[in-house]
Amino acid sequence: MAAALKIWGCRGSVPTPGASTERYGGNTSCVEVMLDGEPVIVLDAGTGIRALGLDLLRRGTRHVNLFLTHLHLDHLEGLRFFAPLWDPSIRIEIWGPRSPVLSLRDRILRSFSPPLFPLDFRDVPANVGFHDLPAEPGVSDGLSLTADLVLHPGPTLGFRLETGGQTIAYLPDHEPALAGIEGRALDWVSAGALAHGADLVLHDSQYTEAEYDTKIGWGHSSVADAVAFCRAVEARRLVLFHHEPEHSDAALEELEARARELTDPTAEPPSLAREGMVLELT
Repeated sequence: MAAALKIWGCRGSVPTPGASTERYGGNTSCVEVMLDGEPVIVLDAGTGIRALGLDLLRRGTRHVNLFLTHLHLDHLEGLRFFAPLWDPSIRIEIWGPRSPVLSLRDRILRSFSPPLFPLDFRDVPANVGFHDLPAEPGVSDGLSLTADLVLHPGPTLGFRLETGGQTIAYLPDHEPALAGIEGRALDWVSAGALAHGADLVLHDSQYTEAEYDTKIGWGHSSVADAVAFCRAVEARRLVLFHHEPEHSDAALEELEARARELTDPTAEPPSLAREGMVLELT
């Protein structure tokens, strides 16, 4: 099965439009898994999902599976502006982390009510279903998706996708250093099983090492920890994701250079996620 990933948003925490972020983009997390046919698979509903939704309508899409890592607003705030949600001919299945307190539907519906939003969720015309994760791995049309909890404040998932002999780990908000990475058995590394042997890892690398020292416990990684994580799980390729709002394009390129400096010269060099980037899986 032909497959690729398209990045519609890779900024962390808050959207950052402006001249200093033009090259890598200011929209928050949203990635499309580009497969043949339907349903369309989407990872997270940050502000990048708005442009994706318009594109899906142009393509005539009628079925979308949306997988949410967690419900912090930078991964959810684009959902209300996702064009397929307002089309009665479209089926949308939303998958996200379970909570012992409220259902996924009830937690998401908080953002669909005045004064936060002029419309109530009852006004949404699309056919929408809600599903809790983790669950048994799902297999559909040659794609297997596994979800598991990872280290980040609040119930947060990481995803492992396998298709056409290729494996992708999607870990946009993740702080594995909090429990330890190097020198630990893989079972004790957060998301170790999700990313083990992955061909491609999209991983939180929000901070420089100096920045991380003052933000331990915030749920995000330094670029050094992202590299260490990929080395520990024996992943082939790292894409630096969830860019810090304060980082300009130039600052991000310094992070990329640091990641490459820390990576074994015989390995594939890390690269920066960029809005509009298509990552072919071959």
